[in-house]
Amino acid sequence: MDHMGSDPKAGRLLVATPLLGDPNFKRAVVLVVEHEEVEGTLGVVLNRPTAIGVGQVLEQWTELTTEPSVVFRGGPVAPNSALALALIPGKDEPVGWRALDGAPSLARLGLLDLDTPPGLLTTAITSMRVYAGYAGWSPGQLEAEIEEGAWYVLGAEPGDVFAPDPSLLWRQVLRRQDGDLAFVATYPDDPTLNLSPGGRPPYPPMPLCPGLIAKIAIVSGPRSRARAGSSARLSRTGSAYSDGDP
Repeated sequence: MDHMGSDPKAGRLLVATPLLGDPNFKRAVVLVVEHEEVEGTLGVVLNRPTAIGVGQVLEQWTELTTEPSVVFRGGPVAPNSALALALIPGKDEPVGWRALDGAPSLARLGLLDLDTPPGLLTTAITSMRVYAGYAGWSPGQLEAEIEEGAWYVLGAEPGDVFAPDPSLLWRQVLRRQDGDLAFVATYPDDPTLNLSPGGRPPYPPMPLCPGLIAKIAIVSGPRSRARAGSSARLSRTGSAYSDGDP
């Protein structure tokens, strides 16, 4: 799988470089769901499972959800809203499902409207995953981060979205690349150890969303984009600091 350059089209992966230390995106693998010049970019983080079971918030979808059957943290924007990605083989477009405009290998991957009665999709869905929140960038913002060295833009495979062990996904995606990029998979887990004296300490683990179980807004796709984005900026020391997004 070759490096895709700096064009983050829908259906491609944004893989955090080792220098990106923002806790929202450290070692994140993000699937680009939409990328438009006017509206900006929208994506979901694929490798942030939470401890919240899908059955706790969306019981009717539990049987169709791919293991591990938990809600994934899709990003820092709108963390109490949910969206879903589903793989539907064949050529039909069942009600409640919209294909992504992306790479040919992801032609049958799409956004699922969680308001749709699950019974209408039981025989169609082969894989499904639910995300709380998403990642959003205003126009030009993501391109600037790529230029700064925060992200690799790489090709996606269907198995990336529904990886059985998401904790391995960052290394797996890098390891299958050609050339020197494959060696990045062996980079130390804590690049902050290389910070100059006075640099920020390692970030604490990401907390769960306490309000997710109590109240969750179901959306077929993010209804509004966060113009402020959910960017992560690189510092001069090579670590990324959070923008202060929710």
